[in-house]
Amino acid sequence: QVQLVESGGGLVQAGGSLRLSCAASARTFSSSAMGWFRQGPGKEREFVAAISRSTGITSYADSVKGRFTISRDNAKNTVYLQMNSLKLEDTAVYYCAADSRGLSAFQTSPTGAGLGSWGQGTQVTVSS
Repeated sequence: QVQLVESGGGLVQAGGSLRLSCAASARTFSSSAMGWFRQGPGKEREFVAAISRSTGITSYADSVKGRFTISRDNAKNTVYLQMNSLKLEDTAVYYCAADSRGLSAFQTSPTGAGLGSWGQGTQVTVSS
């Protein structure tokens, strides 16, 4: 099982930026599509972004398109989520996920149910 460890969360003012990182400890990182989900207070977990295993194809939720960028460094077994122009509604716990079935596994699971591996989450709080 791939182990995932997120970092980079914190408190930021609206309009600011944060970069989340997710480090994988298993050699299978390079064969897994990677993605981010988030769960805000009182809300269901929702898809944010995902990136394919090797081609770099990405997918984003409409709510973050143009503001967030997902990328991966296979040499470092790390996936990133650059978050710009943060809004109050971006406040959530952000979770990293991995799945060997590829990008489609993320695109067909709006809540991430059934995905292979998860991190512990990192809190992002956007203040006014």
